[in-house]
Amino acid sequence: MSDALGLPVLALNTGSSSLKFGLFMVGAPGCRVLLSGDEESAGDEQTAISHIAERLNAQGLPAPGAIGHRIVHGGPQCRRHTLIDAAVMRQLEAAAEFAPLHVPPALALVRAAQARFPGIPQVACLDTAFHFGMPDVARTLPIPSELRALGIERYGFHGLSGESIVRQLGSDLPPRLVIAHLGHGASVTAVARGASVDTSMGLTPTGGVVMSTRCGDIDPGVLVYLVREKGYDAAALESLIDQRSGMLGVSGLSGDLRNLRAAATSTSSSGAHARLAIAMFCASVRKQIAAMAAVLGGVDLLVFTGGIGENDAVARAAICEGLDKLGIPIGAARVMPPKEEEQIAWHCWQLRQRSRLGGLAHAGNRE
Repeated sequence: MSDALGLPVLALNTGSSSLKFGLFMVGAPGCRVLLSGDEESAGDEQTAISHIAERLNAQGLPAPGAIGHRIVHGGPQCRRHTLIDAAVMRQLEAAAEFAPLHVPPALALVRAAQARFPGIPQVACLDTAFHFGMPDVARTLPIPSELRALGIERYGFHGLSGESIVRQLGSDLPPRLVIAHLGHGASVTAVARGASVDTSMGLTPTGGVVMSTRCGDIDPGVLVYLVREKGYDAAALESLIDQRSGMLGVSGLSGDLRNLRAAATSTSSSGAHARLAIAMFCASVRKQIAAMAAVLGGVDLLVFTGGIGENDAVARAAICEGLDKLGIPIGAARVMPPKEEEQIAWHCWQLRQRSRLGGLAHAGNRE
């Protein structure tokens, strides 16, 4: 494909049981979507990639000139969006220990894409990259130095979403921005002049606010108690904090806010549990927004994004309750889509442009 026409980029955004994709034509004038959609993956990445390729062919669309992959965690070695080669794959495989639910299926998709589109550049677009430049006071965890040397620190996530919001705001980007990405996973990020300076998630996507099935921040003594007194091992703890906690754990019904709202109308005990789960979610997000306001010394704009952030006006109102008293301009809060696939496409094109100027940035680069 001629550079004059742009670079066709296939962006792949891996989820737990499905993946979002988009084929974009990217160039200096902008980024145009040619096709977007969802594919069920359910552990069969080769079939998912084949279905996407068939959909592109059926519509007579160009073959991708690059393929970008959302990688949730790059670990301590892979810090920047980067072209994938054998060395980068080894670094990402090592990073899977930090996000075992997210990274392995994403890497399986990389291998499937490499097999289906041989010779096409594959790019790792990291959710952690946006937060790499956070100051030490935000990045460093209060643990001994020998553990910090292992790469145990605050990485932050939903970075592609955050980058997309910053890019969409463009010249309207304020000096002090708070982004609340609220979906199955949820996080709140403080952005100063376009750069992430603090965020609610930590070493893993489990930390921070109460989420659908993840506990968010919890007294570490709870985990010590469960190991010492109840015989929990690592697998049991992981299942507890990632899959059985959050709004699901509190309600005993569901981690889906829509289901909880339906249940909350009941006068039964299950209705009370549903109302408590919703209230705890909203309160935890509100507290993190207030904390990020303290980090920034005020807030010029609050942006809600993600499935809940975009679509649940009742949740947004509950989260915002009382924040105006802290000087947070709730009336100026905006709802914006994350556009993660488009952001992936932009990164692929930018890496292509940089390679023409003298070499791609690789994962080991910790500039």
